[in-house]
Amino acid sequence: MSSSAPKAKLETVKSPSNIASPEQMLQFYKDMLLIRRFEEKAGQLYGMGMIGGFCHLYIGQEAVVVGMQSALKQGDTVITAYRDHGHMLATGMDAKGVMAELTGRKGGYSKGKGGSMHMFSREKGFYGGHGIVGVTGPLGAGLAFAHKYRGDGGMSVAYYGDGAANQGQIYEAYNMAALWKLPVLFVIENNKYGMGTSQARHAAGELYKRGEAYGIPGEKINGMDVLTVRQAALKAVEYVRGGNGPMILEFSTYRYRGHSMSDPGKYRSKEEVEEMREHHDPIETIKQAILAGGKVSEDDFKKIEKDVKAVVNESAEFAQQSPEPDASELWTDIML
Repeated sequence: MSSSAPKAKLETVKSPSNIASPEQMLQFYKDMLLIRRFEEKAGQLYGMGMIGGFCHLYIGQEAVVVGMQSALKQGDTVITAYRDHGHMLATGMDAKGVMAELTGRKGGYSKGKGGSMHMFSREKGFYGGHGIVGVTGPLGAGLAFAHKYRGDGGMSVAYYGDGAANQGQIYEAYNMAALWKLPVLFVIENNKYGMGTSQARHAAGELYKRGEAYGIPGEKINGMDVLTVRQAALKAVEYVRGGNGPMILEFSTYRYRGHSMSDPGKYRSKEEVEEMREHHDPIETIKQAILAGGKVSEDDFKKIEKDVKAVVNESAEFAQQSPEPDASELWTDIML
């Protein structure tokens, strides 16, 4: 099947200059590395049977959420779908609480009852983590409505994938967001495959143009370069925050792992995945850009790697030591 499936393609785009300071670039590297190592550890724990249910890893797509979040400010809100661990970490949620939730422990953000797809942090402006495909469009528009109603100057970012971009509720959200000029940025993380079906086989036309009927502008961006993502994000955020209504950003990105932990990924070749890893990896790209600046050495990167691994290992230890929720928790945090 992999031989007949359309191959993923990604144009090589030079990173914009002067879009981030050396300090910001280094922080982007740290943030993306934390997501990568956290997800690798989550994959290990899943294999050990410590994480149950669904688990969708974000490995390969780190530049999108890190670049996007760098353009937002405190008070803005974020909502995403089930491939959500990277978004949680990028918004500043504690790795220990995220890992504890993944393992169904009491110390998790949803007290061990939400699992991989359903955890939240009002403090960090993160409203999920949702398992229903396409739901983040209307919910993200709802968050934007709240910002506009309250007049707090905030905006919402609604992330969803290329598969979800085909859902009807997305277009209902476009309509209302445009009609009411809601401060929402719709972000399509196009990782080339809706579950196991290539985007070329499941979606007609360009996804970022699908808001044109509602007067919503859109752009397609290289999502494998964090600086390119940041540049597009700054422009889009300025547009949305300026009272112009919604905008759509489609980021061309790529997931290295299967759709979920149960997906062997036989619909694409190993050569395709390796091509992306070797020539478009977002972490390696920013690392080389930082090294070219001459202020950070390979030894510095080794220390960062060590520090990040320590954070991830600590989160795993915390998760394993945290108790499971009491049976009485079945009756809390629910609406009857």
